Amino acid sequence: MRPAAIGLAVGAVVGAGVAAASRGPTLVEWPGRVRTAFPFVLGGLVGAGTGIVLGSCASAMQLARGRAPSLGVPIASGALLGVSSAAVAVGRHRLLDRMTTEGRGLDPAFAQGPIETGASGSAGSLIPASSLGREGARFVGTMTTAEDIRTVTGLEPITSPVRIFVGVESAPTVPERVALAMAELRRTGAFDRAHLLIEAPAGSGYANATPVDVLEILTRGDVASVAIGYGLLPSFLSLGRVDLAAETQLRLLEAITTELAGRMHRPRLLLYGESLGAKVQQAAIPAGLADLDRFEIAAALWVGTPGGVVADAFHRRCASASIRVDRPEQIPVPLPAVRPRVWFLEHDGDPVVRFRPEVFRARPDWLPADGTRGRNIPDGMTWKPGITWAQALVDTMFATNIKPGDFKSLGHDYRADLGAVATSAFGLTADAAVAERLEERLRFLEVQRAERIAEKGESS
Repeated sequence: MRPAAIGLAVGAVVGAGVAAASRGPTLVEWPGRVRTAFPFVLGGLVGAGTGIVLGSCASAMQLARGRAPSLGVPIASGALLGVSSAAVAVGRHRLLDRMTTEGRGLDPAFAQGPIETGASGSAGSLIPASSLGREGARFVGTMTTAEDIRTVTGLEPITSPVRIFVGVESAPTVPERVALAMAELRRTGAFDRAHLLIEAPAGSGYANATPVDVLEILTRGDVASVAIGYGLLPSFLSLGRVDLAAETQLRLLEAITTELAGRMHRPRLLLYGESLGAKVQQAAIPAGLADLDRFEIAAALWVGTPGGVVADAFHRRCASASIRVDRPEQIPVPLPAVRPRVWFLEHDGDPVVRFRPEVFRARPDWLPADGTRGRNIPDGMTWKPGITWAQALVDTMFATNIKPGDFKSLGHDYRADLGAVATSAFGLTADAAVAERLEERLRFLEVQRAERIAEKGESS
């Protein structure tokens, strides 16, 4: 029997087995077509790979014995690999160009910059609105108002909040971006506020406004927030920028610490990072609690941190002063006398948190052999070498399914949790009635943002 035929036969059997084994529950829902195609695609890839490898090995063994091998499989596979690599390179280049252009462009509703002088991109700002990027313009263009504060708290604002954002194109280098952020913080009087939130955005520059809304409303405006972008591409395409982003966060923390050293008044410093932003902020302070002490951080909230050995080690370095919750209902009532300083909000069933390379060959702790499962991890989901890894990888692609105002506590969507968790993590107060009105207002604000984003320009 020819080597090519042997390889194809064995590959077909292996591929069929993988396809059959890959049908089963996953952490999040997939689109119907993806669910249908996944077993065939995975089985086909594994089967084809097996066939190529076995066929090539058999050909090599024939050659070693002095027999003329069939070179069809090696030649065909090499040609296919070359053509595929070239096609992927061209496609990736075009995709990156398109996404970069989209990330740079501003929505018509946010193109003119905010009217509030305490926001970057406003008339008095040192940062042109055009340099903020799409996500930065959205962040500074949706500050809460006095009406939001009165509606939730029933009280008058103390002052107007401050929102600072420096886009990756606002200045060419990290030191220059940090210098711009510091200049904006001074210009707006941010260091005179009771609270200063430092947020690490995601790869595209996306800075979740919901935890900032919580702070602005419950502190009655007595808060400033600052974020510095480091890219324009989605997080899954920005992993190569984590070091640059971490350097940005570190330099910003150092600059703020230096600034506050000579001031009589010191705001409470708070940290917030979500998804890749959480990974970035943790990378900037790898010593955990020791670094929080060094920068005198009052509290940190990290949401949906991408999983892995680095994240696990960081959790351990914060263990003595941290709490991890899957949902607000897990917040201890009352809180311990010594309030947790570090808060990890991580869903049991968030594939971004649960996915890691080790799942390929080792059973993860979230799928124990005894069948116990965390919230939103299907009872019927079991670990299968290689297959579970592939399923979890696809899960990450569909982990966030957002409808504005329809808050979910599911997968990588944490909007339904942030009101209560941010309130507790940042040491704010809200009785049951205020908390209920806050949740309603957060949903209202998100729908309002979505409507503004959907607005078309006059030329449309």
